[in-house]
Amino acid sequence: MEEKEINAGQEEAEVDVDALRAVRVGKLDELVAAGKDPYALTSFDVTAHAADIAASPEEGKTVSIAGRLMSRRILGKASFGHVLDRSGQIQIYVKRDNVGEEEYAAFKKQVDIGDIVGAVGKVFVTHSGEVSVSVEKLTLLSKSLLPLPEKWHGLKDNDLRYRKRYLDLIVNTEVKDTFVKRAKIISAIRRYLDGEGFIEVETPILNTVAGGAAARPFITHHNTLNLDMFMRIAPELYLKRLIVGGMERVYEIGRCFRNEGMDIKHNPEFTMMELYRAYGDYTDMMKCVEDIYTACAHAVGLGDKITYQGREIDISTPWRRVTMRDIVKETVGVDFMALSDDKARKELKRLGVEIEGEKNNAECMYAAFDKLVESTLIQPTFVTGYPIEVSPLAKRDGNGLTYRFEFFINGWEGGNAYSELNDPIDQAGRFETQRKMAKRGDEEAQAADDDFVEALEYGMPPTGGLGIGIDRMVMLLTDSASIRDVILFPTMKPKTKK
Repeated sequence: MEEKEINAGQEEAEVDVDALRAVRVGKLDELVAAGKDPYALTSFDVTAHAADIAASPEEGKTVSIAGRLMSRRILGKASFGHVLDRSGQIQIYVKRDNVGEEEYAAFKKQVDIGDIVGAVGKVFVTHSGEVSVSVEKLTLLSKSLLPLPEKWHGLKDNDLRYRKRYLDLIVNTEVKDTFVKRAKIISAIRRYLDGEGFIEVETPILNTVAGGAAARPFITHHNTLNLDMFMRIAPELYLKRLIVGGMERVYEIGRCFRNEGMDIKHNPEFTMMELYRAYGDYTDMMKCVEDIYTACAHAVGLGDKITYQGREIDISTPWRRVTMRDIVKETVGVDFMALSDDKARKELKRLGVEIEGEKNNAECMYAAFDKLVESTLIQPTFVTGYPIEVSPLAKRDGNGLTYRFEFFINGWEGGNAYSELNDPIDQAGRFETQRKMAKRGDEEAQAADDDFVEALEYGMPPTGGLGIGIDRMVMLLTDSASIRDVILFPTMKPKTKK
């Protein structure tokens, strides 16, 4: 069976993939028997890339290109095709008189769409204006035994795209662009922080205490130590130990893991950037957020106004600053902090928000904010004045609240910052409260870390700390609808074999 008889113009679902693979394996066997094993070469000298050639075409210049053959059109004694490399596609012109009869016959019969090829030839521009390479020597560098999915229609099945990202990157060129932009965003963060005197560090991913955030951890086991350990949910407590040690300005960009739900904004493993600055406070962290977002937007070619899923968001600075008390009062018409605990609970129930336990007025305010207000904050907003009960690592402000903010964009929480709690007595008491909450069944209670308290007893200077979710930032700056679109290999439930 000829391959062209079973796949030309057809979608993958209509193709007998096993039959197609058998045809290609047969071609591979022929090549190997003829001493032309396509997997034998260890390297190929590439002197130019598609985008560079197209941007500045020098007709007659000899170039050496390599990439995946994405299309082919046989025209008797000459053929056209397109080769995809890391920068894009370029047309190749393969003529029998230029490459020789044997090599041309091999190109027609033994080379398939999807194969990796190397081509040496001269740059020229066709009559229609397409920059091309007239091939003088063509080398098969790797044989593709399976056909590309939906060759003529692109890969549209999201489940398949996420499971087989390598195919997604091949056939959907905009996907590669998203991840190039992600790399530029992370590089921009590093440039900014390095320029501000921060030092990039690495802290443990395997923790003996799941501290630094309120989240359910993944648990693993160290056989040699016979010890259960936790995949880190946040690097916070280790980074603050470095502040105690005198490093003063530190940051880390790395993976965190939370054993919780999955949706368009949540993946069990995700990328977090956390920084800590001695002798600063949470207002300094607001400027860091603004500067980082501005730098990242510019790095991917955006200005102060971005469009996300058809909605315009203005990230020009300064961003709005508002207390939780004021924004809740403004949105739902209730000033929880002016009420007794009992009245606050009644108002919360009237608003349709259910809570467990005897929450105080500040906790009721937070519940109202979480359920009724957060999703309304479309334009960038810093919300300050969080209750102590949900902020066990932040300094008190003297009014039963803390020097903490979270910032919101597009109705999402984008990051979290504190004037860090550096009083070891207070910190020990907060951890004790969290222990009691955990015993009562509160799954969001933070784990107590006594070694961290001991570190604080050696003295930690006033410090500002900030955490930003990189994946959500990339979603916003690349107009990606799901977190899975900005993580190369998102977590997926294994497919069961039929």
